[in-house]
Amino acid sequence: MREYLLTLCITAAVTYLLTGPVRKFAIVAGAMPEIRARDVHREPTPRLGGIAMFFGLCAGLLVADHLTNLNEVFETSNEPRALLSGAALIWLIGVLDDKFEIDALIKLGGQMIAAGVMVVQGLTILWIPVPGVGNVALTQWQGTLLTVALVVITINAVNFVDGLDGLASGMVCIAAAAFFMYAYRIWYSYGIEAAAPATLFAAILMGMCLGFLPHNMHPARIFMGDSGSMLIGLVLAAGAISVTGQVDPDAMRLFSGSERNTVHQMVPVYIPLLMPLTIIAIPAADLILAIVRRTWRGQSPFAADRGHLHHRLLEIGHSHSRAVLIMYFFSALIAFGALAYSVNSASMWIVLSVVFLSAIGLVLLLLPRFTPRAPRWAERFVPPRYRRRRAAAAEAAVAGTEETEERVPVAAGVSGVNGATAVGPRSRAR
Repeated sequence: MREYLLTLCITAAVTYLLTGPVRKFAIVAGAMPEIRARDVHREPTPRLGGIAMFFGLCAGLLVADHLTNLNEVFETSNEPRALLSGAALIWLIGVLDDKFEIDALIKLGGQMIAAGVMVVQGLTILWIPVPGVGNVALTQWQGTLLTVALVVITINAVNFVDGLDGLASGMVCIAAAAFFMYAYRIWYSYGIEAAAPATLFAAILMGMCLGFLPHNMHPARIFMGDSGSMLIGLVLAAGAISVTGQVDPDAMRLFSGSERNTVHQMVPVYIPLLMPLTIIAIPAADLILAIVRRTWRGQSPFAADRGHLHHRLLEIGHSHSRAVLIMYFFSALIAFGALAYSVNSASMWIVLSVVFLSAIGLVLLLLPRFTPRAPRWAERFVPPRYRRRRAAAAEAAVAGTEETEERVPVAAGVSGVNGATAVGPRSRAR
């Protein structure tokens, strides 16, 4: 566990430290597209945040390769190399798209090629456990098609949900945390070494997202762009493929006791079929709804619009931050609910807890104008909008006097764009 945590911390630190220089490079390179009709942000913001995330991935794999226990993953499996090869290809396509806006079909072809590169190097689904049937071995073509489909769906699901500051990176981080616990349990509790690559991928993915989040929270100073969203989507899919199609359920030795006990004990075997879906449940639902909505209107499935789930949350009155937190809540509820059920499927308390938390989430969803107030002892630790009326009124009065000054809009590439000072004149203190 300590080596996984060290890898996570190194990945997060490298990603965090590189995001600032990458942001300045994006401004200089002109990777700051104009505001589009479907965009939520109001100022041009640099992209290419995926550059820092990719180097964080490389740093995490490099550190893991030099650790005593994790080095066995590289010696016994070719999956880390397969992940790096596919990630490099999809990252390069994303960088080109962030800068030059390449065609959607070209990106789709690149995603399929990146998935094929991983399949050629051994990162593929070999069999799938089917309830009531057991392990079903797949032919080479079946495994390849299923692997490519899972990679493409996951990449586009994450890419579609990347519409608010900190939304995609936070949701993927939550999913990676749940997946890490699941894969680590298989590796540690059952002693199955084949689950070690998936555990490593989940730890590195958490580090990439945690390192980038401080720069991407509202108001975002930089966007991850397609170079980042497609990258973390591919890493998430790689971990799901590794633990689903590489871990042999027979190695868990769960077939013991009565038939009912065997069914309950077999839940961790069948969870790999559901876990890849639960960790991207909300992005996948958003993806399906977007395809249906656009084709119903006679548009291309890749045509951009403002009908995504996060756009609807803003339309009903939620603030930017609250919409992101609501999406976080439901993502964590689905992912960790599936994780808890895989640990103890016979417990009714897990089902009742999920139902109770879902009800709370629905209440929060239907109260967009309700603003909670923190207790007085915690006011210094929360944003001003969550403080008591007196403190909030005082700060509003101060802010009102400052807003009387005339504001001049700032163009892209000039000092002042979301805090940008990399290009353009700096004001000198006299």
